[in-house]
Amino acid sequence: MLAVGIVAEVFGPHGEDLPGFDFTLCTDRPGPVPTDLGVPLTIAHGLDRIASADLVIALPWAGFRTPPGPAVLDALSAAHERGSLVAAHCVGAFALAAAGLLDGRRATTHWRFAELLARRHPEVSVEPDALYIDEGTVLTGAGAAAGFDLCLHLLRREFGAAVANAVARDVVLPSHRDGGQAQYLAAPVPEDCNDERLAEVLAWAGANLHEPLPVAELARRALMSKRSFARRFTAATGTTPHAWLRSLRLSSAEELLETTDLPVEEIARRVGYGSAAVLREQFVRRRGVPPRSYRRSFTNTPNDPRAATN
Repeated sequence: MLAVGIVAEVFGPHGEDLPGFDFTLCTDRPGPVPTDLGVPLTIAHGLDRIASADLVIALPWAGFRTPPGPAVLDALSAAHERGSLVAAHCVGAFALAAAGLLDGRRATTHWRFAELLARRHPEVSVEPDALYIDEGTVLTGAGAAAGFDLCLHLLRREFGAAVANAVARDVVLPSHRDGGQAQYLAAPVPEDCNDERLAEVLAWAGANLHEPLPVAELARRALMSKRSFARRFTAATGTTPHAWLRSLRLSSAEELLETTDLPVEEIARRVGYGSAAVLREQFVRRRGVPPRSYRRSFTNTPNDPRAATN
């Protein structure tokens, strides 16, 4: 039920200013479907709805150790062959693997079952630590709340940072976490005054991206040594201060490119890069296109509904 709620929340209605989706749950056996909460979920639609979907997301199910029936596998394969995006949340990756859609590709799943996926499907390159992996037309995500990261990544990729950030704000989530970020933290951070300071420093950094923001300055504001700050930061966020700042700067640059007419030089200054050339280098390396090409991709993009089917 958590997976259903996550996908329905992201692709559900968020007001007239954001894209609308034709969201549908479907199954090979329409009717009451048992859930892990003990409350059955009535699903009215069969697999025929997949035939018209732009996006198909395979959700986790208790019997994932047994491959789905031929009808499900055929529907997933046909959707991919037709050009639909096909994704999987958590152990939904086992369905994509059984359909052959992960052969020769990188994939992830819930860390607890990553070894099983790799053993069952040696032709798949399983990365157990990733939050999500984007292989173009096929995407896989880790378990539980990482479903939010996968869905927000899809929104960001297809509709841009402004839309993804708006939806994230609506559901009170971080706007973006890199797919390579760790799935889980080995040692949860105690809720003490240092954590409050860390949260305050992160908020301050987000509001002052135009500053250089060296780690030494962030550590000073957190009243920690540079080494302690870096260690505590990684424990709390699953990534390094440099990687976190880079992701935040690029995400902010994306939103400015989409929603303003500011020159690239001014955007570079606002997000903390020394010049447009530095921003361009980072953008090409991390996003695959230069800033101006990215801006053209999201200029006058219509907010027409797209079908999103699970």
